[in-house]
Amino acid sequence: MHRGRSRRSVLAAAVTALCGAVVPATAGTAFASAREPSASPEPSAAPGTRVDGRLEAVRAELDRLYHDAAVATDAYNAAEEKARQQAAEVDRLKKKIAAGRQKLDGLRNRAGAAAQAQYRSGGLPPEARLLLGDDPQAFLQGAGWAVQGERAVRDLLEDMTRTQKELREDARRAESELASLQATRKARDAARTRIEKRIEEAEKLQATLEKEQRRQLAELERQAARKAQAAWLGSGVLKDIRGTASRAGRKAVAFATAQIGKPYEWGAEGPRTYDCSGLTSQAWAAAGHPIPRTSQEQWRQLTHVALKDMRPGDLIIYFDDASHVALYVGGGRIVHAPRPGRTVTLAGAGEMPILGVVRPDPD
Repeated sequence: MHRGRSRRSVLAAAVTALCGAVVPATAGTAFASAREPSASPEPSAAPGTRVDGRLEAVRAELDRLYHDAAVATDAYNAAEEKARQQAAEVDRLKKKIAAGRQKLDGLRNRAGAAAQAQYRSGGLPPEARLLLGDDPQAFLQGAGWAVQGERAVRDLLEDMTRTQKELREDARRAESELASLQATRKARDAARTRIEKRIEEAEKLQATLEKEQRRQLAELERQAARKAQAAWLGSGVLKDIRGTASRAGRKAVAFATAQIGKPYEWGAEGPRTYDCSGLTSQAWAAAGHPIPRTSQEQWRQLTHVALKDMRPGDLIIYFDDASHVALYVGGGRIVHAPRPGRTVTLAGAGEMPILGVVRPDPD
């Protein structure tokens, strides 16, 4: 078995076992909040390690750049989803217009045939045909059919008028939808440009560091994550969490943990790469509960639950702008797709400022 796949399988099995577990917590300070940016303390170097003072500024700038890229990624994903829906509506309207035109052509042919028949009858009103006809009795016998024919012609003309009106309305709607689609595609392309620019800036910034500085920077990031998680756990936040995963929640956790080790890629929904909301949306799709594509829409549309009521499978939304999302797996841990250059991984739920918790399957 491939080493990476084997390691992911072991991790996935271990995490799935956590779904019903509750990890004891000790007393301490309040958990990290999106409205309390100071809740994530600044890390310091490990004892005996000399750290370039510039690295703290570099770390802060990288966080800013990647956060901006995450916000733009959410905008890109939302625009991409909207563009798909609009394109489908444009196609539907085009098909409806084509069918309407075909129907109108048929009505016109029938109207032409009726006009020719009237021409052949001399265009005379019924009274004149009665007076001038050679066989008034035969005329009277057929008069009922004539009245029905005239009604049919009137209905035919009304149907033509109605169809023409519907075609004009559908054409206007299609034109409006197409304009909206073009605007959405422009917004999507602008978001793509922002993402690529921020990632490029971050990569250039990291390229200015020497090998030892990059190692120290990575250590600073790990220390910051550990301290934030310790502060979160130290608040005693887990002591009241007793929720166990639903059946669908267990499926979502199993799917998400099976992706551990796969690369982050903005805009990706799997199966080889993911962004943060691509991972959570696909996990819940696999569990039989489709949810919105973006972290911001997941926060806006899904049911909010209190932190103390959180259970494995719930989604934790991060930062004031809901620009990041992770799937809670139990025991104070999450699985998420962090950012460019990283892979899907297990992490502490309190390593980032929490905005709130949402549940895809409240029932």
